Amino acid sequence: MRRLLVGACALLLLASVSLASAEVVQKGGLRVAFSGKLSPTKLPRSSPAPIHVSVGTQIDSSKSKNPPRLRTLEIAINRYGRLDPDLVPKCTLRDIQPSTTENALAACGDSLVGKGSFSANVALSRQAPFPSSGPLYAFNGAVNGKPAILAHVYGEKPVPTSFTLVFELRRQKGTFGNLLRASLPEVTGSSGYITGLSLNLGKTLRSHGKTKSYLSASCPAPKGFGAASFPFAKVSLDFGQKKISETLSRSCKVRG
Repeated sequence: MRRLLVGACALLLLASVSLASAEVVQKGGLRVAFSGKLSPTKLPRSSPAPIHVSVGTQIDSSKSKNPPRLRTLEIAINRYGRLDPDLVPKCTLRDIQPSTTENALAACGDSLVGKGSFSANVALSRQAPFPSSGPLYAFNGAVNGKPAILAHVYGEKPVPTSFTLVFELRRQKGTFGNLLRASLPEVTGSSGYITGLSLNLGKTLRSHGKTKSYLSASCPAPKGFGAASFPFAKVSLDFGQKKISETLSRSCKVRG
């Protein structure tokens, strides 16, 4: 395969999804639904073109009111994906954490590369779990001098809560050569259980008179074929005692 359709960020994208259209993995009483989408689906055969990507997950438990606490999230992207973080100004953790959404955007608006939402159950004393949700904004950043995606989350209920998911970007050997990995903090201390994350990622900008994209790709269809189907991302969730992963496959058509 030449270039894969999704950029190395296609993973960050975590969107709430419909179970009817999602790829569902169940292990015991734990069920996780995954979905993914890219736009446009018609791309050049060889020259990379701008794309937007979304990938989604929902977490549900049939044995209790709360799913187990999510510890780490990994998204491994095919090695032919293309991500260019040097095109976008970099934001730092100090700029956005802790902070409200309004202040984070004021400090790092030029670094914004995606947005979405999060949802969680917050366990309150002597009450049923309280559903909490809020906006999530993804900023191009760097941590310890290495490229990263800083996903800022802010919720107002039941109490104001701000945290940032740091997705480290790494190169690795094998089919999925781009790895995005984040360790998730415990939302509102020991009482929060993440049930979903959402993000749509992509940014196009002008540089030196040319249109360039934070995410870009071409359709990997072989010569003589007008379409291709391929595995573009492997998403892995670690809950401590349980791990669930799924490989998402998508298709594209050759444009022109």
